[in-house]
Amino acid sequence: MQANLPLFMQGGIFIALLLAASVIDIKKRIIPDTICLFIAFTGLICFEPVKLFGVLAAMPLLLAALVWGGLGGGDIKLMAASGIVLGFIGSIAAMVIGLTAMLLFYVFHAIVQRLRGRECPKAYPLAPFLSIGCIAIYFMNTGGIIL
Repeated sequence: MQANLPLFMQGGIFIALLLAASVIDIKKRIIPDTICLFIAFTGLICFEPVKLFGVLAAMPLLLAALVWGGLGGGDIKLMAASGIVLGFIGSIAAMVIGLTAMLLFYVFHAIVQRLRGRECPKAYPLAPFLSIGCIAIYFMNTGGIIL
């Protein structure tokens, strides 16, 4: 139990910061840089140099923002910071889970809105969905399914 204390501390702080980013993104449609910075510092609690490559996992989001637009810089910074905690493969897996969750939510929400005769919003906050993916991968990694 004592050996896992830093891992539990890191997990608690990481999850709390992801939840804070999600709530702020839902309410204000912005992810503060300070939250992303604290998430990056959280990666230093159980530091492994190879996890620094996790920052590169945000590149697909950066490319999507440059090509298609509609993606905020806070989402990119959130995934870059989470990459320091999860590592490259973990961050990619977290994005896949998060973006899949958003797609499922969007399809369900669009169907419900159409049945009600309403129009769907053009944009949704992405941080809650990315946070779902990051939390899932963090628990997979700490539970023994290392990605």
